[in-house]
Amino acid sequence: MINPEYLSRIKHVFFFISLCLFALVLHGQKIYYTTENAHSHNDYEQKIPYWMAYDQGFGSIEADIFLRDSELIVAHDEKELEFNRSFRTLYLENIDSCLNKNGGNPYKNTTRNLQLLIDIKTDSIATLAKFIVLLEQFPVLIHNRHISIVITGNRPNPDSFSHYPDFIWFDGVLSRPYTPDQLSRIKMLSDDFKHYSQWLVDGQIPIEDIEKLKSRIAKAHQDGIRVRLWNAPDFNNAWAQLIKLRVDYINTDHIAALAQYLQTNHFEYISPGR
Repeated sequence: MINPEYLSRIKHVFFFISLCLFALVLHGQKIYYTTENAHSHNDYEQKIPYWMAYDQGFGSIEADIFLRDSELIVAHDEKELEFNRSFRTLYLENIDSCLNKNGGNPYKNTTRNLQLLIDIKTDSIATLAKFIVLLEQFPVLIHNRHISIVITGNRPNPDSFSHYPDFIWFDGVLSRPYTPDQLSRIKMLSDDFKHYSQWLVDGQIPIEDIEKLKSRIAKAHQDGIRVRLWNAPDFNNAWAQLIKLRVDYINTDHIAALAQYLQTNHFEYISPGR
């Protein structure tokens, strides 16, 4: 008959070995950039707003909004207001339909998240107030842990970020300092690429520009916040260099091209957490 104490020791040894093997498996896993790291810039200007980026599994979609006659209209500038594109119809109703279709998830893949970046073009306070009233008509959307609603463009003073409902996040400026309280409501840090480099096409981004960007991005990641650079060159070589810099969201106007690029190339990705 086997000694019970001996069996107990054997069980502990096997348990320890299992833990070690599990740790090795986790350590060996690599997470790659996917279209969840892609951001559809000025998405409403695409041939089919929302759906082109959504069908490629983009993780972030951007819409510019104007408050006009108590309605939220999607447009890049005042000239485009004549198109009378409804933010509710183009985005909120479409996202809501996806949530209904996928059992409360934005995507069929339940691990996928969706960020809706709202660039406010009119008065920040009045437009955001109207925006919140509209969002509250979609409770499944605003209480969904897989969806982030982030405000950029004309934003209220960062000191007032905490005054807004907890389903509202803000896009900060990468080069700007924030207090811990302000950072607690910032989901992403963005900046104009041209503030760091005038590089456009050939070769590599100059090393001095890379160092400036690395420093800013590392600080953001240290705070657990993701990074996006807008106004950056938008083609294969540029995407590769932004990825090497650990930019979390790759900004693009070329949805299909970036999707294909990310699907055929493997770049390791480590999320900063938020």
